[in-house]
Amino acid sequence: MAASVRIAPSILSADFARLGAEVEAISKAGADLIHVDVMDGHFVPNITIGPPIVKALKPHAKKPLDVHLMISPADPFVEAFAEAGADGITVHPEAGPHIHRTLQFIRSLGKRPGIALNPGTPVDHIDCVLDLVDLVLIMTVNPGFGGQAFLTSQLKKIEAAANRIAKTGRDIALEVDGGITPRTAKQAISAGANVLVAGTAVFKGGAGSYAANIAALRG
Repeated sequence: MAASVRIAPSILSADFARLGAEVEAISKAGADLIHVDVMDGHFVPNITIGPPIVKALKPHAKKPLDVHLMISPADPFVEAFAEAGADGITVHPEAGPHIHRTLQFIRSLGKRPGIALNPGTPVDHIDCVLDLVDLVLIMTVNPGFGGQAFLTSQLKKIEAAANRIAKTGRDIALEVDGGITPRTAKQAISAGANVLVAGTAVFKGGAGSYAANIAALRG
């Protein structure tokens, strides 16, 4: 089981004064993806980074950049993040009037489209777009800040999403983000997740601890 689980450290918990070095360090430590949380202070109560930072990080990233747009509206910024070097771009259905069109647009740019569900967003929001996505992201905290506790109420949603994905026969990643620790990682994996986003759990202890931290999350 552990070998099939991919770990996507969230740079939200990295040392922003040395972000390039941090991305290189987690890549060497065994990260499978680099998770980039983009927040606008409107869709979520925090402001993080924009396309220029993604572009600056791209040369340091030996693993794919997994960009999660927690912004509204998302559509005007999708192309900028694609040009900056995002490999995958995940959007929320609430972040624009036409999620189907947005996902099509991401694919047309040669990027991997993803759809993200907040804790209060029903799982059936993915039903009509599973043919368009490469990733489904289940938020296990309310987005906006790192360090929050895992919402166990979302485990049923992870299971429901996993069942829907299995019926498609497509290779769609099921990613979970929020409150991931070695303990909650096991719960998420048991529910069907195969990509885990983790910030604090990966970056604690400094670069010398990153490999062990990542290994602990795989189970």
